[in-house]
Amino acid sequence: MNTQEQKSTVSEAVRKHKEFLFPAVATYYQEPVALVKGEGEYVWDDQGNRYLDCFGGVLTVSVGHANPNVNAAIIEQTNKIQHTSALYVNENQSNLAEKLAEITPGDLKKSFFSSSGTEADDTAVMAAKLATGRQEIVVLRHSYSGRSATALSAVGHSNWRPMPAQVAGIVHAMAPYCYRCPFKMTPDNCGAACANDVRDVIETTTTGEIAAFMAEPILGVGGFIVPPAGYFERVEEIVRKHGGLMIADEVQTGWGRTGDKWFGIEHWNVKPDIITSAKGMANGVPIGWTIATAEVADKFPGLTFATFGGNPVSTAAALAVIKIIEDEDLRTNARVVGDYLRSKLEELKDKHPIIGDVRGMGLMQGIEFVKDRQTKEPAPEAVLKVFEETKRQGVLIGKGGLYGNVIRTGMMLNSTKDNVDELIRAMDAGLALC
Repeated sequence: MNTQEQKSTVSEAVRKHKEFLFPAVATYYQEPVALVKGEGEYVWDDQGNRYLDCFGGVLTVSVGHANPNVNAAIIEQTNKIQHTSALYVNENQSNLAEKLAEITPGDLKKSFFSSSGTEADDTAVMAAKLATGRQEIVVLRHSYSGRSATALSAVGHSNWRPMPAQVAGIVHAMAPYCYRCPFKMTPDNCGAACANDVRDVIETTTTGEIAAFMAEPILGVGGFIVPPAGYFERVEEIVRKHGGLMIADEVQTGWGRTGDKWFGIEHWNVKPDIITSAKGMANGVPIGWTIATAEVADKFPGLTFATFGGNPVSTAAALAVIKIIEDEDLRTNARVVGDYLRSKLEELKDKHPIIGDVRGMGLMQGIEFVKDRQTKEPAPEAVLKVFEETKRQGVLIGKGGLYGNVIRTGMMLNSTKDNVDELIRAMDAGLALC
């Protein structure tokens, strides 16, 4: 896309946002973008500027903005009945639960629907505690679980923790952050030291018998940190030995995002007892989901309730998304286009020394910026420069990492290599300014 001259008229939406919303509701860019329209891979702001959306509302728009098939399902259901609450059975919820039991790995069978990833993770933690009769949960540093009291207590970086932990019994093991290995090792000689740290944390900071280990297969907000081969297999061995369940937080990695598989954890040879997700499950319609084995789910006592859980409109959208992913073989496309994206990012790394690491799986790729490849000193200011230039070039991207020095991309599952080329051109222009 040609470089666009950003229009300078004042956005009323942005003005009101600054005046009437909590200041904590952060926005990207020096001049925030107010989006008013989306179609496929593109969005438009209220100034008439068009952008290639390479972040998809934080990996949430899976199959393109205003996807006609998803929209049709939403409209059809809206015209029938929009809300029932969890006190009544609705067909879409039942059909979605059946489908999810079919496509999830291992022995997962019974679902609980809510409205967000935060609720999904909270449900998983509660289910694990109830099923095991134990209270302690092991999570990872650099992780992100949401913004409830429980979720914030599990969050693994200070940027997202506005107050101290409010829930006891949550302990943090070292993250499998190979680029910044806390043990100063490399994947070929570490002997899964980061996995073994889970054992050490259990044996030194808990009672020795835990309820569960909960982790994102790829740490999303943490900067798309990908564990080394064998990591989850070793962690599962340790967790089982200490009586715990395995919870895979698939809020960002689910729905084919990592390529070929429905869920990120399927790239490792483990069987989770619980999976959570949200975001890309319904292409932007609010939904949260927790699935567990029957053994775990059946120990969750009544009564429990989620007003918007299993909403007929949100579940209709989720069913439509899953059908599109299946019919258009988008899990394969995520791998093919993701491999192409990765190759182009590696070329940028060869060209621009400020890129220290490129990592990810499928259409979940991150680029870590450093001032020097030897010292690996973070370069968050470079991310901001690239952000502003890619916006000027008509491309929207994401960022993350503890130091704010990782660019995150979350292109839609039906993105093309041409879309990748457009992204790379914009990033190359931004990197030239660093």
